[in-house]
Amino acid sequence: MPSNKRKILLLPGDGIGPEVVRETKKVIEWFNKKKSLDFNLDEGLIGGAAIDKHGVPITDEVFYKALESDAVIFGACGGPKYDKLEFSKKPERALLKLRKELKLFANLRPAICFKQLVDASSLKPEIVSGLDILIVRELTGGIYFGEPRGVKPIENGERRGVNTHVYTTKEIKRIAKVAFELATKRKNKVTSCEKSNVMEAGVLWREEVQFLKDKEYKKIELNHMLADNCAMQLLRNPKQFDVILADNLFGDMLSDEAAMLTGSLGLLPSASLGDKDKNGKTRSLYEPVHGSAPDIAGKNISNPIATILSFSMALKYSLDLEKESSLLDKAVEKTLEDGLRTTDIMSKGKKKVSTSDMGDAIISNLN
Repeated sequence: MPSNKRKILLLPGDGIGPEVVRETKKVIEWFNKKKSLDFNLDEGLIGGAAIDKHGVPITDEVFYKALESDAVIFGACGGPKYDKLEFSKKPERALLKLRKELKLFANLRPAICFKQLVDASSLKPEIVSGLDILIVRELTGGIYFGEPRGVKPIENGERRGVNTHVYTTKEIKRIAKVAFELATKRKNKVTSCEKSNVMEAGVLWREEVQFLKDKEYKKIELNHMLADNCAMQLLRNPKQFDVILADNLFGDMLSDEAAMLTGSLGLLPSASLGDKDKNGKTRSLYEPVHGSAPDIAGKNISNPIATILSFSMALKYSLDLEKESSLLDKAVEKTLEDGLRTTDIMSKGKKKVSTSDMGDAIISNLN
């Protein structure tokens, strides 16, 4: 019997974040009640919500709660209201701080095209039907964190913006290991993406990934591909891929592109994982791929499936409850099979439902 009283921290955030996290909370409470899992739920403010109340995107109290949690479920942050804030005080800095301080170096983003939603994709059904890709993105290095960085004045009244793209052997091997390990549970196939034709850091990336494969993962089929070519191939023939490995910048762009192959960002979860600590616990943060969507916030029309599936990933990767994760995935699929659709995935002949209706229907199918 799994140990109980594991801590789950909910960080709803801004925009549609509170709405989609609310439905996920209902699902977690169902597992507590029906499966006697007794998750200890807590909530905190993050992003613009924290700025409005405390003047900072995340308080120390909430940050330490995240450190002590078995899993953090995050909604979304940001919005036009905060666009004019200084860069270091923007809502998104809270998320970057969590990723960095919790050492969440591995971002997993599945891109799965549900058979019930093949027609929602912008690509032809034969190209996306049965699509199941996992993108493994390095999350704490590269150009988003490299030094030096900043905007400085130069001569003639002009300014210069600098960001540094930098990786070490250790950082590359650490994320490549995650991709190879996940591939062993899938199709034993990894495509590693970089820009080794124009970037020295890309040359290092390619070499280190190959060294690790040759030394420890001889049974894995490894292909190297330039990131821009990968972007093109995702649209041309996405089913050639299984696990895609990429750095922070290219992983960010490729995962968003892959997301749209499935029909809607509102369907796609993600997991950000760190190393195991001395007690064997992996720090983790789970979030939908979509943003805060302030234009539809408060209207009860957003799609909660991505956040609910993010909790499913938490069950699988952080809480060692694979059976329960599978149960939740099947409940989501059954709900789509029943023809229920939020606005973003609505199609002819289906029944349009609200955010809360979708959450209730998933719980009904869990029952």
